[in-house]
Amino acid sequence: MHLADHPARHRLSTALSNLAVTFRGMTAHPDENNCECHWGSAEELSLLKTPDVELEPDLLRRTWQATDWTDHAAVLRRILPQFAPVLVAGRADPLFGLEEAGYSFARGRWQEWPDHGAGSVREFLHAWWEDSLTDPDAVVPAHQVFVMCAEASGSVGPWLAEWEKQTGYLSDQRLAEAAAEWEYELLGDSLPWSVGWYEHDKEEMRADLVAWLLGHAAVRLRESGASAELQHRIRLLGLADEDRWTDPHWPGHRY
Repeated sequence: MHLADHPARHRLSTALSNLAVTFRGMTAHPDENNCECHWGSAEELSLLKTPDVELEPDLLRRTWQATDWTDHAAVLRRILPQFAPVLVAGRADPLFGLEEAGYSFARGRWQEWPDHGAGSVREFLHAWWEDSLTDPDAVVPAHQVFVMCAEASGSVGPWLAEWEKQTGYLSDQRLAEAAAEWEYELLGDSLPWSVGWYEHDKEEMRADLVAWLLGHAAVRLRESGASAELQHRIRLLGLADEDRWTDPHWPGHRY
């Protein structure tokens, strides 16, 4: 099969096209405003109230990162046809991590939109997540896409469930990469990314992620030949307090 025929890539392409159609013609609220000193000019604001005009990259970034829109949902719908492809291409340029883009989705409360709009966003997130796990040419690392999707939806559950279904070599490799990225913070009893939306329960997210890593992921890491060191670090997540940091395989992390 040619890479161009990769099913996850085709699904993602279709989802992006559907977003463009679904949110074509959207604009920010006519009375929307923002600070010229901290966000941008009146001329730039007027572009958000004009449908289907492409924003230059810095303006797009400032728009999705802003936290003080009166109607963030309308702003998000306005930029989604451009914002989603930028995310997939790895050009979103967050200041810290891709979870920031997830906050923008969460602030827009997209899950409360009418079915057609919410369904288009949901399909985009799931298609991008599947592509990150199975497409060898996926641009954004899977663990970053995971964080984005978790923050956009407020839960790790749907994305872990999809990971369980994707059991090929590449998905296993992505799992080892993610575990290596996350183990330091998790062994310090912290979530490996910042939760920026007040309605999200970071402790619940961390507990669900740890339980999954100790269960399903631990078996896959072992069966796929992940390093013994990484397997031990995941195993240590099941120990608490002194039992964890006095274990012979404690990696010496300092917090």
